[in-house]
Amino acid sequence: MEQNLDNKIDFKSRTISFYKENKTKIQIFLLIILISFFSIIFLQVYNDKQNNLISEQFIEAGIIYNKNEKNSAKKLYEDILRSKNSFYSILALNEIIEKDLEKDDKKILEYFDTVESLQKNKEQKDILKFKKALFLLKNLNNQDAKILLKELIESNSKLKNLAEDMIIN
Repeated sequence: MEQNLDNKIDFKSRTISFYKENKTKIQIFLLIILISFFSIIFLQVYNDKQNNLISEQFIEAGIIYNKNEKNSAKKLYEDILRSKNSFYSILALNEIIEKDLEKDDKKILEYFDTVESLQKNKEQKDILKFKKALFLLKNLNNQDAKILLKELIESNSKLKNLAEDMIIN
């Protein structure tokens, strides 16, 4: 019993001496942890605000398009593309293509490249490649479309069967 009490006293004294010797290091370490914690929270709040602003902009662009103000809607969709938000950039690109807001095929291909660079997931990149190939087929650029479809086939994408069907047709 007495030995157990001595061990507790010895542990307590060693802990106190360790703290006294490394007081500034411990305080700096705790300060860094605290700053990191608040920085992470700040970044999450900032990203949420940015995401909300972009989603509002996307909704506003749809409303403006429904009022037959196509140029204003196109500008908002382009702003969303430039925001480099991986989710809403894809949606904005889809809206530009489906609503035929951009007549310049080269510019749309640039949009595809921008959105593709934002994607980290292989499946999303494959879907964009497939959509780009369909766009190219629609606009009579069959050679580039076939190259993209062959890339999908060779990479054993989940869209391999669809790509093979598109090449055959």
